[in-house]
Amino acid sequence: MERLSDPYTIRYPQIVAVADKSGGQVELVEFFDCIGGAMWVKRHYAQSPLVRSVRTVGATNRYLLSTGNVDLALAGSVFPAGIAGVAVDDDEIAVTYRGLGGGGVGASICRAGAAGVIRCVSDPAGGGRLAGSTVWLPRRERAIIGIDDTDTPEEGATWTLAHNIARAVEDDRSRYLSHTIVQLYPVPYRTKNCVAIACEFATSDAEELIRNYRDLLEEYTLSVETGMAVWRGFDPSPLEEFGCRVKRGEVSVDDLSALADDRLSLVMDGRGVIGAVAAIPFYTRYEEALALWNGSG
Repeated sequence: MERLSDPYTIRYPQIVAVADKSGGQVELVEFFDCIGGAMWVKRHYAQSPLVRSVRTVGATNRYLLSTGNVDLALAGSVFPAGIAGVAVDDDEIAVTYRGLGGGGVGASICRAGAAGVIRCVSDPAGGGRLAGSTVWLPRRERAIIGIDDTDTPEEGATWTLAHNIARAVEDDRSRYLSHTIVQLYPVPYRTKNCVAIACEFATSDAEELIRNYRDLLEEYTLSVETGMAVWRGFDPSPLEEFGCRVKRGEVSVDDLSALADDRLSLVMDGRGVIGAVAAIPFYTRYEEALALWNGSG
């Protein structure tokens, strides 16, 4: 039996943060290994004044944060841990955690060793003491890549290709966060199921990410109608109306051309670009994304 090298520490596999253009909003994405601990953190950290919302997506908790510093009125069992500070500069995002007892262990050494942390200042933790840490993360932007129409009636599957390319292009500058299959209205010229894909990244080098993704997509697609679109921005909700229309019925390229937003780029403009754009606003909204809207809803 293998002995435990550090029995009172569970390290977060990775922590990533994206900021909006102004630096006033941050989404903190914490990858977790222990789901029990992650659910405990989600419940209690939600009480922090800087936490606007929190949700679980796959093996991550995502905290929508406001910037600032606050004093936390920590109390055992009631409010034992939370986020006390968020700061954004040109290159980095700093997050300060505080906790009591076991919550202090999580707020300090468990996060200090996570992948993605540039540096940290951490208190001694354990027992019943108050402890915490400040971690500095690279400031990244959100980039959501939508793709559609990569297969033929004989072979291929867009959802698998999208995921495999996303894994291949992931590096220290661009972290792959999520993959969402989006059911579109079943137009007559679909291959079979009529779905598009949104792959979400946190990146500090969007141009290289987009270039690398496009190069692999061009190499491996089986269709001459492949579409690829990219949204660079914190919130893709300006595309939601268009995405809903594509889920409800057939939409033309002329309808797509009416969209005017410098955060949206059409990288490959085959017929599939309509579905590629439509998929983007549904990233991580899995129930809505997978629902079949047959035109009457």
